[in-house]
Amino acid sequence: MKSKKHLYLFDYHHTERELCRLESQYLFGEKVGEKLLLSDSTFEPLISAFIKKRLDIISISRDYESLLEMIEKASIAAAGFKVEYLVFAGDTTGYPERLNKLRDIGFRIEGIPDYHNPQSIYALCLYEGDWVFGKLIKDSFAWHKHKQKPHSYSNSISNSIAKALVNIAAQGKKELKLLDACCGVGTIMLEACYAGYQIEGCELNRKICDDARKNLAHFQYSAAVFRSDIGDLAFRYDAAIIDLPYNLLSDATDSDITHIIESTALLTDRMAIVSTADIAVAIDEAGFKVVDHCSVKKKGKRNFFRRVWVCEKMPKSLPV
Repeated sequence: MKSKKHLYLFDYHHTERELCRLESQYLFGEKVGEKLLLSDSTFEPLISAFIKKRLDIISISRDYESLLEMIEKASIAAAGFKVEYLVFAGDTTGYPERLNKLRDIGFRIEGIPDYHNPQSIYALCLYEGDWVFGKLIKDSFAWHKHKQKPHSYSNSISNSIAKALVNIAAQGKKELKLLDACCGVGTIMLEACYAGYQIEGCELNRKICDDARKNLAHFQYSAAVFRSDIGDLAFRYDAAIIDLPYNLLSDATDSDITHIIESTALLTDRMAIVSTADIAVAIDEAGFKVVDHCSVKKKGKRNFFRRVWVCEKMPKSLPV
């Protein structure tokens, strides 16, 4: 097993598998395999809808008894702790034996266990033949509160897609300045603010713009929302996110879509775009190239899916 700081545990609905893999590519530099990923990159699980747990690795050993010795030498002291056993594919350890191992480890941690309301959680697992012990950080799912935002629309993207778009656009870099070019009621902005990203929004419709501001204020987030045509903005951004209006659910025409993409392309060198149609030509005409993409099906609707396009500005051709 390669020496890494963290072991991440992912989960997702099968309709969002491609999106999860695309997100992990831009957060970790590689696509997650079977819902597990070793990495030195440190991200809180709350940053993604797909990261459920992060195991901060303390000790690793091919031999279980050697692992116990390593844990004892680490002199871990924790008030109100709990130890869990994580079962991965290929681990045939029976339930009684798993309980015995948890007791082994519990006896080597100084402190009083608290199984119901632990202040610290540790975990043991067998990963690719190695016994791994570490501190477990779980997603609290507090971001689910955004589903109860005061103002919403049925055609809004899901929170999980919104979170992935932010990570894909920013690549996990909190210092970057992001733009939500068609922010609607602020679904993407809410997830960006919750995860600690810097983001501003733009919305042409006055009522929808006001709703976005109210949603942000409801959760006490501070982010500017401009009531403006995207073509009238003059700021520069490190990356932009565009959730394009859907032709079946809005008055947007093909020329409107082209205008949004080309106007946003003037403000940044990197875009993450969601669409329900093939917009490769419009992206190319805006001077950008598609560097990655995936499809996301809508749960319960077999024939409806969105496409996610990751685009970067093409370098200008040198004169011959």
